[in-house]
Amino acid sequence: MRGAIALGALVMLAGCAPAERPRPQAAAVAPPPAWRTSLPGSVPITANWWQTFGDPELTRLVEAALANNPDIAIAAARVAEARGQERVARAARFPSLDAGVGLIEQRALNAFGSATTGTSLQPVFQSAYEIDLFGRVGQTIEAARLNGDAAAAAADSARLAVAAATASGYVTLRGLDARIDTVRATIASRGEALRIARSRAEVGYTSQLELRQAEAEYAGVTQTLPQLELLARRQENALALMTGTPPRAIDRGRALDALVPPPVPAGLPSDLLRRRPDIAQAEATLAASDASLAGARAQFLPSLRLTGSTGEVLSSALPSPVGIWSVGASVLAPLFRGGQLRGNYDAATARRDQAAFAYQRSVLTAFREVEDALAAVDRLAVQRRALETQRTATAEALRHATNRYRAGYSPYLEQLDAQRALFSAELSLEQVRADQLTALVALYQAMGGGWGAGT
Repeated sequence: MRGAIALGALVMLAGCAPAERPRPQAAAVAPPPAWRTSLPGSVPITANWWQTFGDPELTRLVEAALANNPDIAIAAARVAEARGQERVARAARFPSLDAGVGLIEQRALNAFGSATTGTSLQPVFQSAYEIDLFGRVGQTIEAARLNGDAAAAAADSARLAVAAATASGYVTLRGLDARIDTVRATIASRGEALRIARSRAEVGYTSQLELRQAEAEYAGVTQTLPQLELLARRQENALALMTGTPPRAIDRGRALDALVPPPVPAGLPSDLLRRRPDIAQAEATLAASDASLAGARAQFLPSLRLTGSTGEVLSSALPSPVGIWSVGASVLAPLFRGGQLRGNYDAATARRDQAAFAYQRSVLTAFREVEDALAAVDRLAVQRRALETQRTATAEALRHATNRYRAGYSPYLEQLDAQRALFSAELSLEQVRADQLTALVALYQAMGGGWGAGT
């Protein structure tokens, strides 16, 4: 009878728990059926996708960054921390066992007014265990496990970001090198043109105006060189930081135009949800928040705790040791906490909703990044073809302008205009070549970089 009454009381108290709250409908997200920018892609992304550029120096640089980058080391330490917290949560599955000893020495008066001195020693072992009646402990453990999974996915995301940033930084550096080579070649040609103009001016064959124009053109091209060299030096320092080393010179491999553009990887928008570590992180965080919310709901329910202890009393007042023990059980049900449990549950619900919207944001951001990268690959290819046509045309225009000027049919200004147009087209073409490769790097990163496929 007493058992039935206790069981009925537990059922009644269980009914005091708040109703489960579903995830917000507004946080739901569905992948589009296809990408806006349709590019042919049938090659799967491999784990070491940066090797497809065909540059051993690029590969060595990325591998050094993956081995020594501080951000990756920090992310790995966070994974270790999360796994440690999971072990702490799992400890609640087991009973606690404590050992202690008490030593008392006292002098007191007995009933006859005589003073007595005694020493007592009491070693004791205590144990306690909570029975997980309503799954609160299990939900806490599950939340800790999922938080560890989220930390592991965040570490993978950090590795992917470091690899992509290093590859993109190296491509940018080789693009700057190509532009520097173009500037130096142009400086050499402008220097020769200035020498000829100065010789012609000295003998009175040309005017001082043309000489000053040649000098200005030479100086204008020359001032471009230190700007690009500064950018290259800063890019080297940035790459050194990525590899976890002080600022240093970066070894070069293939030239920019010798780098092999990796093929466009295949994949539908629906595949993206399983291919990006940041989405996996957001998903694990959302699941962990669901488990934490269930644990907060279980706080409203009774808890059953078993306790026990055993030991001995050794006293100078006793002829022999006396064994002592105790066994007990307690049911503790919350009746009034001043709104504490409700506040915890509301806060856990809000954190779960935040995680749901964070997951939605991660997915939508992933779709956008892939679309941006695909559009960049597509549009930069069109721009490059136009720049190549422009460069060919301006080179031919410079040849005609130079011939006409030397034959006396046109002023020097026509040749200057053609030189400037060719110089601008060459620099723009080198920049677009680098932009194309960095767009492909961004595409590989946006599509997950081979995560989950042998990484």
